[in-house]
Amino acid sequence: MSRLIGLLLIACLWLTACAPLNSVRPSDEAASPNIGTSGLDDPIYPQLGNGGYDVTHYAIALAVDVASHTITGTATLQAVAMQPLRSFNLDFLGLEVDGVQINDRRARFQRASSELTLTPAAPLADGQAFTVTVAYHGQPQPITDDPALARTYGQQGWLRLGPGIFVISEPAGAMTWFPANNHPRDKATYSFAITVAKPYVVAANGVLIDELDHGASRTYRWAETRPMASYLATLAIAEFEIVTDQGPDGLPIRHYLPPDAPQPVVEALHATPAMLRFYTDLLGPYPFETYGVAVIGDERVRIGLEAQTLTLLGTSRVASEQLHELAHQWLGNSVTPATWQDIWLNEGFATYCEWLWVEKTEGGAAFDALVRAQYASMATRRMGAPAHPPPDQLFGASIYIRGAWSLHALRLQIGDAAFFDLLREWVACYQYGNASTADFMALAEGVSGQSLADFFQAWLYVADVPRLPTLALPD
Repeated sequence: MSRLIGLLLIACLWLTACAPLNSVRPSDEAASPNIGTSGLDDPIYPQLGNGGYDVTHYAIALAVDVASHTITGTATLQAVAMQPLRSFNLDFLGLEVDGVQINDRRARFQRASSELTLTPAAPLADGQAFTVTVAYHGQPQPITDDPALARTYGQQGWLRLGPGIFVISEPAGAMTWFPANNHPRDKATYSFAITVAKPYVVAANGVLIDELDHGASRTYRWAETRPMASYLATLAIAEFEIVTDQGPDGLPIRHYLPPDAPQPVVEALHATPAMLRFYTDLLGPYPFETYGVAVIGDERVRIGLEAQTLTLLGTSRVASEQLHELAHQWLGNSVTPATWQDIWLNEGFATYCEWLWVEKTEGGAAFDALVRAQYASMATRRMGAPAHPPPDQLFGASIYIRGAWSLHALRLQIGDAAFFDLLREWVACYQYGNASTADFMALAEGVSGQSLADFFQAWLYVADVPRLPTLALPD
């Protein structure tokens, strides 16, 4: 899409807002002297994450016994202190800690629920780079953080599903299998070395670096070199068959399928390159090095996750949900919400991208019918405000449908040229970082040149759905 003529003239007013927001330095008021806070005061999950440091890289090495559902391994975190630290916390639940080292020296640790408190042998200075290594073992247990989520999708984290193990951690399940600063605001790069018995195959985020054959077992080494939120880190372990393809500009595609994958699933995945081209045209270049889908070989599984570079979907969901989950590679994975209260920036955007696919592939009449039906559903069900969800509605219909309709209403308000410029600018501006609803509102005003405070208040923060006398839609 072309830029608005006046965009460059006003860029200086809002471009500074594009700085990534993945610092986890606590406020002076929130921090205790020399102790990292045990939570980041997220509006939805105040105890998730930890203050006082910023993780730059996770190296996770696991030996996985699929039959007994046990793991043994180490997680090595490279981090930087954001304040003087004599102790700090990691989020880690259930598994037995065998030992902790900080900068190659033994460190003291304490457990309290999901909080692992570490005390280094020598205090850390503000700005000091340091390394934490946690050795652990046990049987990972999934968790449930959100009752509504549990009713719809079941548990989160390290899950035994169908023929193998699949990690689906949104929002908090990462701590069931590795110690982490478990909040989207602290993004980091990742490497994985996962050892399993043959014939199991391991898929993970990023690029497969190599495979090490040990006779009866094999180690798969993966690396994700772009910053990633902890809830998007994943493993898929099963007796997969690998299908390769190619996306725009030679993008490698690797799908992991069960050997008996139904033909409709295989055929649905043939559409991946076309979907990637659609999103590339709409949102800008694909932000990562590779993409693919790991299929959970069980028709009964109704869960999935847009894990970074590797979407996880149950067999029955591939055809219907890949388009939505693929949009998250740009909107959620590359541009990640600053807090869980901003989740509509993931789900509302991805839902509206689905509607835009209908507009492109089926035409204006089909799109018109779709948005009208969604507005009727939204108004009838009295969906709440998408930018202020209650904790038990973090993944409710208001986040998806009203979030998407808020974007459509914005399109009607500012016009197609400004709206599609805004989508691309949003992705480019906050790529590989974090952003909030306030950031989006400011960028929308900057790109459109309009004052939109009243508009956003009505669509994002007021419980009642705005009334529209007519549903005038663009041609």
